Amino acid sequence: MKKALLGLMCLGLSLASAASSTYRVNLYRATMVNGTELKAGECKVELHDNKVVFKQGKVSAEATVKVETSTQKFLSTTVGYAGDGSGGTLQEIRVGGTTTKVLFEQGNTAVVGSK
Repeated sequence: MKKALLGLMCLGLSLASAASSTYRVNLYRATMVNGTELKAGECKVELHDNKVVFKQGKVSAEATVKVETSTQKFLSTTVGYAGDGSGGTLQEIRVGGTTTKVLFEQGNTAVVGSK
């Protein structure tokens, strides 16, 4: 009975983790996500299907994204910005150690701040 219960608990945890993933990302610029400013530095990123939630201390922001799978694993986590200087926008996050690429679509409100 105990083994069956333990097996069910493990299955439940694996299904829950398949539905969402959590990563650590370093933003190298201040970034606005849907009107919320995230400072340059480390933040936690939770990926839920086509939504991403950024958490930095008590501050959190959500954006709609497109998730793609690459053919090869990324060696390190990288954050890509489009444009130059303070007017660029958050374009993608490639998650190190995985094949996951998170794309911020044109018109998304993940905009790099000018600080």
